[in-house]
Amino acid sequence: MNCPQTEPVSRPVQLGFPASSPAAASIRSGAELPPDHPREWFEFSDPGDPEHVFSIDLTWLESYYRCQFGTGACKGIDATQSDVGCCVHGAFLCDEEDREQLVDAVSRMPAHFWQLRPASADGWLAERAADREPDTLEPWLEWDELDGEDGEPEPALKTVVVKGACIFANRAGWATGAGCALHQWATATGEDLTVVKPEVCWQLPLRRLEDWEDRGDGTEILRTTITEYTRRGWGEGGEDFDWYCTTSPACHTSTQPVWLSHRQELVALMGADAYAVLAEHCAQRRAAADYLHDSGFGAGALPGIPHPATAAAHQAPEPGGGGADQSSNL
Repeated sequence: MNCPQTEPVSRPVQLGFPASSPAAASIRSGAELPPDHPREWFEFSDPGDPEHVFSIDLTWLESYYRCQFGTGACKGIDATQSDVGCCVHGAFLCDEEDREQLVDAVSRMPAHFWQLRPASADGWLAERAADREPDTLEPWLEWDELDGEDGEPEPALKTVVVKGACIFANRAGWATGAGCALHQWATATGEDLTVVKPEVCWQLPLRRLEDWEDRGDGTEILRTTITEYTRRGWGEGGEDFDWYCTTSPACHTSTQPVWLSHRQELVALMGADAYAVLAEHCAQRRAAADYLHDSGFGAGALPGIPHPATAAAHQAPEPGGGGADQSSNL
């Protein structure tokens, strides 16, 4: 008996963005994957505070994402200037501590790391060092506006934009290569990235969200969520990026999962004790996945629900990946 032949069913890809947007075009081209996919979460209480709960996106932290800024794999959010990665808009500073740490970093960073170092930087720093408050704003900062908690625009400091990108973004052809001057200096000399870079910069590709939550019995807890900094984390403008990295298989070529490669950043976001709980949990999951794989039970090499971009990279590594993790210049 012959069975009737049926045509394969074609299922539309859920782009997650308007079909006419640059985000949708990038996803359709295969340069990145759709942002909406299953995620696995790990929840636990802060060892030092039972009223502080962490919700951890394991699918992201167990991914093998790696920033490719400064390499051919980074297409940049603006295709016309791919060598500046996602540093097109400059970086807003979070608070006065963020500002003071940037002053300290600039005062100590050797000039050869910074392609666009303002000529007026030395004079400004000399006045500051002599305990004379300079009459002008730091030459690397400018005033702009950022929406406050009430949704209304408020004055905010950000790094100066020079020729279409952050003043700290070294361009292709510079001696230390394309990438963030602060990051390159920190990586070369062992400086703490979470201190010398503006907070909004060093947190990427991680996103921390905090909210007070009513448990229903009259008690309140603080919930801290650690997850992927997706396009949507940039607000409505995220869909206008020509390309974005966190769902691009070309950027999932690290030799370590994010929970290890970004240990320093995670400790700064969570605290050392909470990170220790997370690290122990992830290490146990890794060991279990390796055991099942090595024992021939048919389990995959990745634990839990893997990030689609990591899974795609493991199946078919894309050109431009590989190499040492330290080449990231963001």
